[in-house]
Formats: sequence, C-alpha cells, structure tokens
Amino acid sequence: MRPLILLALLLLALAPHRVTADPADIAAASRSVVRVVLISRSGGGVQLIGHGSGFAVAPDLVVTNAHVIAPMAESPDMRVGVVPSQGQTGYFAKVVAYSPRNDLALLRLSEKGSLTPATLFTGAVTDGEDVYAVGYPGNVDQAQGLDPSDLMSPTVPVKTRGAVSAGRSSKGFETILHTAPLGTGNSGGPLLDSCGRVIGANSFGTASDSTADSEFYFAVSMREIARFLIGAKVTPRTTGEPCRSIAELDALERERQAGALAQSAELQRAAVARRDAALQQATRQAELEIITGRENHIALAGLALVLATLTGGASLWLGQQRRRRERKLALAVAGLAVIAAPIAWFTRPSISEIDSRAQAIVAAGETPESGSPSEPAATALPPLICVFNPQRSRVTVSDTADVPLAFAPDGCVNGKTQYGPGPDGWARVLAPNGEDAVTVATFDPATRTYRQDRYLLDLDTLTKVRAERARYPAPACGAGEAEANRLADSQAAMRALLPGAPNERLVYDCRPAQ
Repeated sequence: MRPLILLALLLLALAPHRVTADPADIAAASRSVVRVVLISRSGGGVQLIGHGSGFAVAPDLVVTNAHVIAPMAESPDMRVGVVPSQGQTGYFAKVVAYSPRNDLALLRLSEKGSLTPATLFTGAVTDGEDVYAVGYPGNVDQAQGLDPSDLMSPTVPVKTRGAVSAGRSSKGFETILHTAPLGTGNSGGPLLDSCGRVIGANSFGTASDSTADSEFYFAVSMREIARFLIGAKVTPRTTGEPCRSIAELDALERERQAGALAQSAELQRAAVARRDAALQQATRQAELEIITGRENHIALAGLALVLATLTGGASLWLGQQRRRRERKLALAVAGLAVIAAPIAWFTRPSISEIDSRAQAIVAAGETPESGSPSEPAATALPPLICVFNPQRSRVTVSDTADVPLAFAPDGCVNGKTQYGPGPDGWARVLAPNGEDAVTVATFDPATRTYRQDRYLLDLDTLTKVRAERARYPAPACGAGEAEANRLADSQAAMRALLPGAPNERLVYDCRPAQ
C-alpha cells in the first residue's frame, strides 16, 4: 500500500502546474468589454430594441457578433450604440465590417471617444483550461430591475467561469466549446484565458428540452477573429506569450536570488581559499627573503669588521714606513668599515616582518575586480541596451522591444527622467494621461536589471493615482539628492494606491550598447 501512496505523490508532483486566474487580470480585461445596443428612432421617440456585448480591439473599434446587429438590416431607422463599462456616457457607432458566415461584425465609433483595447491571445487553447466569459446577460439585467435607460449607461460587465471542452466546427466556422455560462446579451462578448487575453467571441449555447442535459456554449475561435480583422485591415494588440502568474514569477525570482546568493557565497569561499593558499605561499617566500636578507646583512657586517681590522693594521705599518698619505687612506677605510659593520648588523630584516611582507606580496598580486553585483555603481554607466527576458516576465498587453537606457549616479535616466531611490533600486512611477495603466519602472545599477511592473487600473483608481502625482511634480534631472528623496516619498504614496500585484511584469537584462 505504501508504494502506491508514494507513486501517487510522485505523479502529483510531476503534474503540470495549472495557472489560476488573478481576479485583477479579469477585472482589467473587463475594461475592454462594452454593451452593444440597438436603438430605434421611429415614431419620433427613442426605443431600445435589443442589446448584446462586444470588446474593443482599438480605441475606436469594437468586435461583436453579426447576429447582434442583424436586426439593423430590417429597419433603416435603427442605430447601433456602444456603452463602455466605465466612464460617463456611450457612443453611437457604424458597422464597418459584417461577416454572418462566422458571426462576426466590426463597429467604429461615430463620435469622439476612446475605449481600452483588449489583447488577443494567438497561442494554442488547450482542453480543460479555465476560461471566463464577460458580457451583459439580459437575465442579470432583469433580476436587477434595470430599465432601458439603465442599459444605455456605463455598467460593470458580468463575469462567469468555466473550462474549455474542445474545439468544434459549427455552422461552417471554427468555434471553442466551453462551460462558462452565457445568457441572452452575452453574444459578442469575449471569452478570456486566465491572464485576461481574448481567446474567442461568445456566440451561442446549446438548446435542450431536457433539464438533465449539461449546458455548453460556443465562442468564435481566435483563428476566425484574426482572419476577420485582417480582412478589415485592423491590427489589434496580440501576444503569444504563455500565461504565467505573478505568484509563480515571485517564487521563481526567490529561487533565482537564493541561487545567486549561494553562488556568491561559494565564490567568496573560493576567493578566501585562494587568498589563504596565496598567503601561505607568500609567507614561505617572505621567510626565505628575510632569512636571506639577515644572512646577507650579517655577512656584510662581518666583512666590514674584517676590512676594518686589515686596514687598521695596514695604517700602523704605513705609519712606521712614514707613508702618511697611504696611512690616511687606510685609516679612512677602516673608519668607514667600523661604521658600516653595526649599520649592516642593526638593519638586518626582523623575523617579525614575515607576516607584513607576506601580506604585501599577496596585495601586489591581486587585481581590482569590476562589476561586482554586491556594490552599486559609483560612476555613470556606459549607454546600455536592455533586452527583454521572457523567463522572468509576465506579458499580457505590452510591447517587449529593447529599451535603450543611460543611467547617471544621481538617478537621472536618459538625461531627462529623474528616478527616486528605493529598496529595489531607483524607481519612477509613470501614469501618462494618454494611457490606461500605471507603470512602476525600476533600475538596479548593481545588477543592471531594468523592470516594469504595469497595473491595468479602473478609471477611479487611475484618477486617484494621477491626483497624488499632481501633488508633487517630479523634479528635473540634476535637482539634487533632497529632491530625489522627496520624489521617492511621493512615489511611495502613489504605490500605496496600487493593487498588491501588477498585471504585467517586464524584466530586461541590460548590457553596454554596441
């Protein structure tokens, strides 16, 4: 029995990891979902004829089902409107592409407006993976007691969860069979994967007279949507990156950091071992040098004494011979020899100098190390090119092109953007007015790692972040350390308004530009 239990545990450990959707990802993707309404102006009044769902593929373009707008062909007085999930109002639109063969239609806003485009996933959809249907089912509207005027006001869409059953060809076009519940009004809304990318457009469900039958639903596949948009000359935001959770990336990053610390510790141990071996060798060399030096000094002292004795005796003999000049020379040599002997003796190297001389030998043989990852750069780095690292990243909507970066020691990036100091390097919180996301960009000069954490926020949160940003405008480059610290404090307040985890994380490895 025990071997069977162990085998089951082993199979469980080897099973593929299933990515669980982050509610924030589905909520962020829901910003792209719109209600598509049909309005009749007949009889001098405005009447709501029907509605469905859709999703933006550009700031002014919406994909929906062809059958949602099909009634327009029967009435010239009917108009189509697009009501976003957030904001203050909706927009009238016109049909720019219509394909009943695969139940797709494309709408363009007739007036000035800006929608949040969805991201389309171009990779493979696997059986059993979790999916989320987002849209405006009419039965929910009825249960809430909404009247027609409410349906034409921005409302948060409904989200339901299910799983992919299989790919099916139905009505002559390719579909995805799934179990995420749909209702009348969901037609044209997106079917999302666990990262909030669109993998299909919900179209219809099964019908049965038996309550015992399971309910299944169909979505137009991404292959059909892609061909349809190509025919309409539309280039949407797409990605083929696998869906990875931020929690998974954090766990991998902790493992990577632990491995880097272990490698650093091993390198330090190896360096200590090399230094110890070098010190032992240098100690032996120092001993030999000092012993040789002592022997040489003693020999010099002895030779000086011998010379002093000989020249002293010679001076006596020369004195007897009355050779005064030679005698003076001999006395001078004898005197110098007498002086040199104690100098040579007392200046001989001491045994106590062995350790200091060995340290000097080791120091002379060492070369300064550059690029140490444990110490921040004290000077300006050369111009860098930062290359996207997919293994450490999570991408749902953003471009991953290389990023040129020039970093100065005071936190100035590319000569125009001041970053503030922080625990994970130098950081800057970016909330451009033309974008629907907040980006926390960080650069660590020690590891030369550039990172972007992107938060796809609802309109209310985005407004609060921008209001906090307006309280303290970022300083220009070169404003000084005090202003950089004030920027860091201001950004901490902005980051406190953000969710606990970003929707995207883009990590770049930077190296000197060629």
